[in-house]
Amino acid sequence: MRRPILAGNWKMNLLRREVERLLDELRAAVAGVADREVLVCPPFPYLAQAAAILEASPIQVGAQDCCWELRGAFTGEVSPAMLKDVGCTRVILGHSERRQLLGETDERIHAKLRCAVKAGLNPILCVGETLEERQADRTWDVIRRQLERGLLGLEAAETAGLVIAYEPVWAIGTGQTATPAQAQHVHRRIRSWLEKRFGPGVSASTRILYGGSVNAGNVDVLMAEPDVDGGLVGGASLRAADFARIVRFEA
Repeated sequence: MRRPILAGNWKMNLLRREVERLLDELRAAVAGVADREVLVCPPFPYLAQAAAILEASPIQVGAQDCCWELRGAFTGEVSPAMLKDVGCTRVILGHSERRQLLGETDERIHAKLRCAVKAGLNPILCVGETLEERQADRTWDVIRRQLERGLLGLEAAETAGLVIAYEPVWAIGTGQTATPAQAQHVHRRIRSWLEKRFGPGVSASTRILYGGSVNAGNVDVLMAEPDVDGGLVGGASLRAADFARIVRFEA
């Protein structure tokens, strides 16, 4: 059995006191949940604060991005080694907003992923198609390219902490959600690709999350699909009650 992961991507939201309040509320709301992994990904300035607040909690802290180098003259960048040092266990890489708004290429995302693995930080690699690509029946072509380039050169032994997140771009922040059948279809193809690339052991153990307007009202039906192993949650993760309901999904 793959242990589900419910990850909250806070994006560029909240200030220091709001972070403290949300984490205090969330810690209380998910107390006793032991059969699933809970992760919050605050903005860079609040990672150390979040890690300190959650130190005695099973809730993990992750980052929303990282640099492609461990150290050096890269003004404004943050090394995965630094993220690990302040308490992060995971890092989101290749989120569609980074790809679409900030021009990140598959090659840059691959470099970040290799650097994160080298630093001992577990990557969450995001893949997904735009509405135009889906309408042109190019969904799998796009996702396969993102997987092939993002995981280029990775050995099976380096995949132990790898998580894949399928996030159709057309469903992020729009209120639209892929149907459970649509999500399952893509997740199944990703798992089959992983089997061909790394073998059945990696395919069976790698967790694949769905991201794209996951909320308290649709999480149960999404999590009922056999290849959906969790959610990468945006706006709903900024409200403790909503995110706690997502964490406590009933599939």
